[in-house]
Amino acid sequence: MRTTSVKLLALSLTTVFSGMVMNACAQSIPSSYKFDFGSGKPKPGYTQVKPGKTYTDTYGFDFGSTAKAVTRKNKANTGFITTDSSFYFSVKVPEGNYKITVTLGDADGSSLTTVKAESRRLMLEKVATKPGELKKVSFIVNVRKPEISTGGRVSLKSRENGKLDWDDRLTLEFCDSKPCLAALEIEKVEDQVTVYLSGNSTVVDQDDEPWASWGQMIPRFFKPGVAISNHAESGLTLGSFAGSKRLDKIMSTIKPGDYLFIEFGHNDQKEKGPDDGAYKSYTERLKLFISKARERKAIPVIVTSTARRSFNSEGKTVNTLGDYPDAVRKVAKEENVALIDLNEMSSRFYDAMGVEPSKKAFVHYAANTFPGQTKALQDNTHFNTYGAYELAKCIIEGIKASDLSLKKYLVDMPAFDPSKPDAVESFNWPMSPKNSTVKPDGN
Repeated sequence: MRTTSVKLLALSLTTVFSGMVMNACAQSIPSSYKFDFGSGKPKPGYTQVKPGKTYTDTYGFDFGSTAKAVTRKNKANTGFITTDSSFYFSVKVPEGNYKITVTLGDADGSSLTTVKAESRRLMLEKVATKPGELKKVSFIVNVRKPEISTGGRVSLKSRENGKLDWDDRLTLEFCDSKPCLAALEIEKVEDQVTVYLSGNSTVVDQDDEPWASWGQMIPRFFKPGVAISNHAESGLTLGSFAGSKRLDKIMSTIKPGDYLFIEFGHNDQKEKGPDDGAYKSYTERLKLFISKARERKAIPVIVTSTARRSFNSEGKTVNTLGDYPDAVRKVAKEENVALIDLNEMSSRFYDAMGVEPSKKAFVHYAANTFPGQTKALQDNTHFNTYGAYELAKCIIEGIKASDLSLKKYLVDMPAFDPSKPDAVESFNWPMSPKNSTVKPDGN
């Protein structure tokens, strides 16, 4: 008994010491910055950043991207940086939520800027300024690392090595037809409602063009006050998400009043053990995720899986997910949990588009559409940026319909009906530099 007690004490002290070391390291890294990108004298309290400043271990332009400085003569504090394509700017920061404030515009011309964060999370969409107009706009970015404060670390897949969501810095991508960045402020904030996303390839922040998921589009629809922390990963089930310590990671930082969104099914459907199935292990694990969130006084929300693109002979979407969507609905009712029926809404979306046009919401591209793409891409599960954007709007409508308190943080926008989707021709997404022909895990 004494030996066991000593071992337990040693283990406890090790855990505490590890936590102290992690906290000490985090505290040694600055958590607020003010950058001025003008070529003149920087504003008081700001650090001037010139285009030649590449990222080393603190801040700078990253991943080989470059920007050019523009100076407007005889006009104070009106300099900015711009690019003909896109540029990345990274800052080393501790884990947490950050309020980012950008000053955009050109004293002599118009500008149009889209901002993405980390692994292509859409933060600001097409912010336009008129000649002489400067706009200060704020948004919230969540930064996380694989280490878990309560012990251990997230078991990352090989495809996640080098993923911007899991590195040691906050990365912003500025792009569009004429991005003009005059100043950048970064401030760590503790008062945000954090929405944690758990799911698979239909939810994850996809790194590379042309792949995308609703989870990386949804930050664009929230004002400051809400942070989106997307822990989803391609190919995962409820079981493998928990087994790789991703649920532990969420539970180590989630706080009362935060949210846990849960969307699984595509890969769970393939599990064929004696205890597997929609109404067996899948239902039990859904209830586990719900109970874990509630233990920490957070709010669980379950989401039915997006429908696959599959039509019958009459041109109507057919269910390829078996009993799994119904199992989610059943659990929501039994556990009195908010439900967003994305399966039903995505089916209406595809039906509205039609058999052939609906390919434009998925990764269907002829050969040579992207650099190095020698073969056609044909995927009826994974979305392109247009499809992901429309599904994110479905999630927003689900938040409203469920009367979640989150709705007070939504940006002003017209109501969305998946039966009347936005015209794909009117959707314009500034491409990020990286692209891949490799299909994400899962189907």
